[in-house]
Amino acid sequence: MFVFATQNPMEERNFTTATEFIILGFPEFPELQIPLFFLCLLIYLIILVGNFTIITVVCLDSRLHTPMYFFLSNLSFLDISYTSVTLPKLLEILVRKSNRVSASECFTQMYFFLSLAAVEMFILSSMAYDRYVAVCQPLSYHLIMNHKVCILLSTVTWILGFLIPASYLIFITQFSFCVSNEINHFFCDFSALLKLSCSSTSTIQYVVYMLGVLIGIPCISLIITSYIYIISNILRIRSTEERRKAFSTCSSHLTVVCLFYLTLFCMYMRPSSVQSMDQNKVISLLNNTLIPVFNPIIYSLKNKEVKNSLRKHFYRYVGI
Repeated sequence: MFVFATQNPMEERNFTTATEFIILGFPEFPELQIPLFFLCLLIYLIILVGNFTIITVVCLDSRLHTPMYFFLSNLSFLDISYTSVTLPKLLEILVRKSNRVSASECFTQMYFFLSLAAVEMFILSSMAYDRYVAVCQPLSYHLIMNHKVCILLSTVTWILGFLIPASYLIFITQFSFCVSNEINHFFCDFSALLKLSCSSTSTIQYVVYMLGVLIGIPCISLIITSYIYIISNILRIRSTEERRKAFSTCSSHLTVVCLFYLTLFCMYMRPSSVQSMDQNKVISLLNNTLIPVFNPIIYSLKNKEVKNSLRKHFYRYVGI
C-alpha cells in the first residue's frame, strides 16, 4: 500500500490512498507524437523480427548448438522481453493518449524492467566467460562449457536477475507520494518514481548504489579480465585469418557490453544532483530501442556461421 501526502505546512499532513499513476511520455513534443509512434512501432517490429530470427536459426541449425549461440539465444529472448515491457505502453500513450496505469501495473512494469536489466548483466558476463574459455582454453572448451554448465549458468542468471530487484519493489511500495502522480517518463521508471516521493529516499538510494557496486563491479571485472586474457591470446595467434576471425567474434560481444553498460550507468548510477529526467528519458529510450536492434545486427552481420545459416534456411523456405 502506498499513499499521496498533501504538503501544507499550516496543517497536519493528510494521506489518501493512491490507485494510479499518469505516465507523461513525451509531452514536450506534441507535434511529434504520431511520427514518434510510427518510428517506435517500426523499431519494435525490427526488434521482434530480428531477435526471433536469431532464436529460430539457432534452434533449427544443429551446427549452432554451441554454448556461444545458446547464450546468444538467451540474449535475443531477453531483448524481446525487455522492449515488450516498455514499448507497447509507450505506443499506446502516443496514439491513444492512454497514459493512466494502476499502481500494481506501474510497480509490475518497474520490477520486470529492472529484473531484465539485471539478467542482461549476468548474461553478458556469461558470454564473456564463454569467449575466454573458447580462445584461451580451446582444447578443454567442450569439457568446461558442457551442456549442464550452460543450463546451470542460464538458470542462475535468470533466477538472480529476478530476485535482486525485489528489494527495490519492497522499498518503493512503502513510500508515500506527494500531491502529483505524474511520472515524467515513458514508463514506470524507478528513478522517476523516486522523484515523486515525499518519503526519505536516502536508504533506497544507498541500496541502489550498493547493489550496483556488489553486482556491477564483479560482472564488469569478469568481462574486463576475460578480455585482457582473450586479447593477449589473440595477439599470439600467428595466422592472420584466425586472428581476424577471433577479433571479429569477440568485438561483437564487446560492442554490446559497452553500449549496455554506458546507458545503464547514465540512467541509474549518476548522482541524483546531476540527473535530469528529460535526459534520462532520452537515454532510456535509446537503451530500450537501439541496443535490442543492434544485437541481432551485430551478431549476424559480423558472424559468418549465422549468415550462412540464414542464407541456407532462406533459400530452403523460398524453394531455391
